[in-house]
Amino acid sequence: MSCNTASLLDWIRTVEPEFGATTTLDSLNEDGDAFLIPHEPVIDGKEDAVAWIEKRWKGFFEQKLADWYTDESLWPKKRTLKMFREWFAIEYRSMVWDLDTTPLKYEDWSAEED
Repeated sequence: MSCNTASLLDWIRTVEPEFGATTTLDSLNEDGDAFLIPHEPVIDGKEDAVAWIEKRWKGFFEQKLADWYTDESLWPKKRTLKMFREWFAIEYRSMVWDLDTTPLKYEDWSAEED
């Protein structure tokens, strides 16, 4: 998942002007997050993956905000799916290769949200 527009950067600059002044959209996207999503129910391509993620957009949004600031009082108050779509781009990859022998960390995001 990467930053879609300068909206996330604008928010960071509002919360922490000193840090935001030296941060660029390119630097925000240098090391984007990758999320492995379940293959059951069947995820057959980008459309299905995007639909699965967008059903859980609140959790993803909160995760991305917490990556920057854990103080929830600094987060935008009125977060919406539209805002999530504006702030973040979902990049789909059908294959991921795990070359490490360490077990993967598992977090249950299976619950669908309204």
